Amino acid sequence: MPPDSSHRVVMIVDDGSNPFEMGVATELFGLRRPELGDRPWYSFTLCAPGPVAMNNGFFTLSGVPDLSAVDGADTVIVPNRPDSWIRPPEPVLDALRRAHARGARLVSFCTGAFTLAYAGLLDGRRATTHWQWAGLFRELFPNVTLVPDVLYVDDGDLHTAAGSAAALDLGLHLIRQDHGAEVVNTVSRRLVFAAHRDGGQRQFVKRPVPPVEDASLTPVLTWAREHLTEPLTVHALAARAAMSSATLHRRFQQELGTTPLAWLTAERVDLACSLLERGESRLDVVARRSGLGSASNLRAQLRRRTGLTPTAYRQRFGPAA
Repeated sequence: MPPDSSHRVVMIVDDGSNPFEMGVATELFGLRRPELGDRPWYSFTLCAPGPVAMNNGFFTLSGVPDLSAVDGADTVIVPNRPDSWIRPPEPVLDALRRAHARGARLVSFCTGAFTLAYAGLLDGRRATTHWQWAGLFRELFPNVTLVPDVLYVDDGDLHTAAGSAAALDLGLHLIRQDHGAEVVNTVSRRLVFAAHRDGGQRQFVKRPVPPVEDASLTPVLTWAREHLTEPLTVHALAARAAMSSATLHRRFQQELGTTPLAWLTAERVDLACSLLERGESRLDVVARRSGLGSASNLRAQLRRRTGLTPTAYRQRFGPAA
């Protein structure tokens, strides 16, 4: 999509909508982005079927365009629903069906996936929603392939985010699609929010260090990141942490939910992705500088974690994306 303000983003707000999701959409697509200089941005509009009371009645939203605004949107955002088991108003569903029929990109935040499913737009498609409502979603919509353990699902023209904060992850993903890696990294720094977060599946995201109960692993994790090009072993990490290999394995499982070797490999793939995003095309150089050793191992590990070859990853997320 062309990175200019001709791309129209419209968010539907309905009774019970969460102000947080509305704020996320407004922040990402509706506000000027001074960190990008004079770069044109999106055109953003809120719309509603009428005056609506926000979640828990904190305030009422009025004075925004009606649902006809959806008919001119390139991207339509559906917020969460506190009463997911209740069918949304038919005018909302009809507006979404019209938008989908003419090729608009549809996006849901949190339990907004229920609204897309009630409209019949997710049948035979992949989607996600908040883990707390996954059971209800499967019961109501057996024809939808629910992916319950990810931050968001990109299924072409239909995008669904898992929870309230995951709206930020999905929104940044859309900005990356529209404007490229450099722009989304700039926006995420301004937001003080990671441009990539690990969602447990093959999302193209970086892995923040999970919070740990005992911070004593932090020094060895930091040291390992600074020595990824070296032939690190579990024994070397254990020696650095002043504990046995068995204890290190147990601590990694308890605090990070993975093994030391798997963590090292993930960090090296992260570093390789960063090098590819910066435009490095020599696979042997990427493999060496990331500690993956060989180009063949780089290809295997990157495909396993992202589903892409190094060349495809660079083309999608590199400077020329």
